[in-house]
Amino acid sequence: MALFFSRAGDNYEHNGLPLIRCQKHPKQRVLRDGDVTIKVLFCGVCHTDLHIIKNEWGNAMYPVVPGHEVVGVVTDVGPGVTKFTAGDTVGVGYFIDSCRTCESCSTGHENYCPNVVLASNGVDRDGVTTTQGGFSDVVVVDQHYVVRIPPSLPLDGAAPLLCAGVTVYSPMVEYGLNVPGKRLGVVGLGGLGHMAVKFGKAFGMAVTVISSSPAKRDEAIERLGADEFLVSRDTEQMKMVLVGVPSKPLELPAFAVCPSGKRVAGNGVGSVGDCQAMLDFAGQHGITADIELVRMDYVNTAIERLERNDVRYRFVVDVAGSLGPAA
Repeated sequence: MALFFSRAGDNYEHNGLPLIRCQKHPKQRVLRDGDVTIKVLFCGVCHTDLHIIKNEWGNAMYPVVPGHEVVGVVTDVGPGVTKFTAGDTVGVGYFIDSCRTCESCSTGHENYCPNVVLASNGVDRDGVTTTQGGFSDVVVVDQHYVVRIPPSLPLDGAAPLLCAGVTVYSPMVEYGLNVPGKRLGVVGLGGLGHMAVKFGKAFGMAVTVISSSPAKRDEAIERLGADEFLVSRDTEQMKMVLVGVPSKPLELPAFAVCPSGKRVAGNGVGSVGDCQAMLDFAGQHGITADIELVRMDYVNTAIERLERNDVRYRFVVDVAGSLGPAA
């Protein structure tokens, strides 16, 4: 079975969102050399899924089967598979293939490959097939884009690590922030923000949460362990901090960054190696996402609540549990 979103504007729309429907899952590809078949157990719901199903980026290929925070069990392996065997507990993240020959791929940064194949709403290696994500009971993925889930982690709470977790973990490591005593500012205490606080504290950093909601102070400091909390709407507290998401390109004067060696950087999820390293670190430190576990029949409501930021902090779909033992 699969959950898929129909084209916006058809008969399956509700409150401006394409309604999710359920059908027998579209047939996954036949196992190729190096492929593994994975029974999906849990799949996180990311804000990227919301952007895609609403076609806010203009690239939705309906019907869309979302989901790129996948945790499951290997049920079959194709010829040439050496990394996994049936019964292994594994994860699949934001992308499931890449060209493997470009500079990004050759240096271990497959996530920046210009021909990266997304786990959902992507175009597969054949140039025709649309990829189907983790809102399905089965996915087929090349072994090189699959990671192992540490046995110490609860599988439902581990699912969001495949995107939210690695997205905040990889830049911390890339830019040398994973050192005790370093200072980390986290803008917004949401799906990614709460993971950044957890990883930052596990690295030994001094973490400051910056939020527009004063009500999140106790949550940030008392429960998540942040060291400081700033209210972004308080001009006195924010007089030395630039925040906001402008609709126009951000301009920075050269003297704001050059004399002190400051840098502005972006990050796109993380490589397969980053993801595995993040999971291993999370397993050692007991780090998982704070989740609300839902069944498939609640996904429409979950998507609507996600759009209102009404979740603490990540929805996870119990895919296998929703389908029952016969799935």
